[in-house]
Amino acid sequence: VLVCGRREPYLRRDGAASLAVLRAASLVVGLDGCIKAVGQADVIRNEFSEATFERIIDCSGKCVLPGLVDAHTHPVWAGDRVHEFAMKLAGASYMEIHQAGGGIHFTVEHTRKATEDELLATLEQRLGRMLRAGSTLVECKSGYGLDLDTELKMLRAIERARGSSAIGISSTYCGAHAVSKGKTATEATDDIINNHLPKLKELKLSGEIHVNNIDVFCEKGVFDLESTRRILQAGKDIGLQINFHGDELHPMKSAELGAELGARAISHLEEVSDEGIVAMARAKCAAVLLPTTAYMLRLKQPRARKMLEEGVIVALGSDFNPNAYCFSMPMVMHLACVNMKMTMNEALAAATINAAYALGKSDTHGSLEVGKQGDLLVINSSRWEHLIYQFGGHEALINYVIVKGKVIYENERCEAMSSY
Repeated sequence: VLVCGRREPYLRRDGAASLAVLRAASLVVGLDGCIKAVGQADVIRNEFSEATFERIIDCSGKCVLPGLVDAHTHPVWAGDRVHEFAMKLAGASYMEIHQAGGGIHFTVEHTRKATEDELLATLEQRLGRMLRAGSTLVECKSGYGLDLDTELKMLRAIERARGSSAIGISSTYCGAHAVSKGKTATEATDDIINNHLPKLKELKLSGEIHVNNIDVFCEKGVFDLESTRRILQAGKDIGLQINFHGDELHPMKSAELGAELGARAISHLEEVSDEGIVAMARAKCAAVLLPTTAYMLRLKQPRARKMLEEGVIVALGSDFNPNAYCFSMPMVMHLACVNMKMTMNEALAAATINAAYALGKSDTHGSLEVGKQGDLLVINSSRWEHLIYQFGGHEALINYVIVKGKVIYENERCEAMSSY
C-alpha cells in the first residue's frame, strides 16, 4: 500500500519523498465509502476480527495506490479534430489553425448543434475510459459553447454525469475559452460578466447546477490580462474557485495575476516567467502541468524542475480535448518524468494529492488516509512504479478501480497473468 503520511493537503518537492510504501499492509473501507484503517495486515486483522465485510480482495504481490486525479480535462464536446492532426504534423501552429476557423471554433460549431443527451452519452463513454485508466476524480470543463445556451447545455450534461457516473467530478465553467465569432474580446467579457455569471449564480442557488471553478483562456489574441482579471474576479464573487489557462503560447503574466487574485490553480504555464513562479509558490497556487499538450503541439515543455525547486505545488492533468486526445493519467505521468524531468514520486504526488489540491479536494481525495474517501487502484505488480514505467501498459496492469469502497472496474486479464 502506498500512502501519504501526515495529512498534508499537498506535497512540494521535498515532501514527495514522504510517500511511504507499507509492505504486508491492509486497508479497510467502511460502508460510508470512507477509509477506516490503513496499516500492517496483522494489526488490522486483530482490530477488525469481529467485523463482517461485504468483500475482501486479496492483494498479495500487488500494489494499492490512491485513485488518480485528473486536474484538467475538456470532455464535453461534439466534432473531433482528427483531420487537424495531419495539419499539425505538417507544421501548422495551434493559432494558425485557430485563425483559419479550425481549432476551438470547429468544435464549437458541432457542440452547438448537438443535443444535451448526445453530449451526455459521449461524456459518459469518455469518463468510463478515464476510470478504467485509473482516474477516480476528474475536473470537467465547459467551453465549447461560448454562448450562454450551449455553455449551460454542457454544464447540465456534466451535472447529469455527476449523478450517473461513479467517477468524481469537479465542474468548471469555461465560457471564456475563446472569443465567439462576430464578437470582440471586450464584448465577450461583458456578456460573460453581465449574462452568463448571473445565470450561473441563479442555477447554483436553486441547486440545478453545481459549478466549482471558473476558467479563462488568458492568451494573446484571445482574452488579455485585463479581461481575464475582470472575468475571474466576477466568478470569485459568486463563489467559484479560480482555476484558469495561463502563459501557454505567450508570456502574459498570468501566473502573477493568478497569485494576486488568490487562484487555486493555473494550467499550462509553458511560458511562465521566473517572477510568476515565485509568486505562485508564495500564494500556494497549484501549477497544473499538461505534458500531453506540449508533446502534441511541439511546444517547449513547462519548467517543472524550476517550479519544484522554487516550492510550487505541481499537479498534472491529461488536458483531454479534441486537440490532445489522451484519457490516461499513467501516460501523463510517464511523459512528465521523461519530458519534464520529474521523479516518479513527484509525478505520482502530482497526479494524486496535488491534483486533488488544485481542485480544492485534498481534504477528501488524493491519498490513502483514514477519513478520506475510499478511492483506490490495485495494480498487478509488487512495485507501484510499473504504473509509470509501462508506457501505455495500464490496460493490462490496473487490476481493480475502486470508488468509495465499491469495485467499479475489475480487469480479468490481470488474473490470467502473473504479477509484472
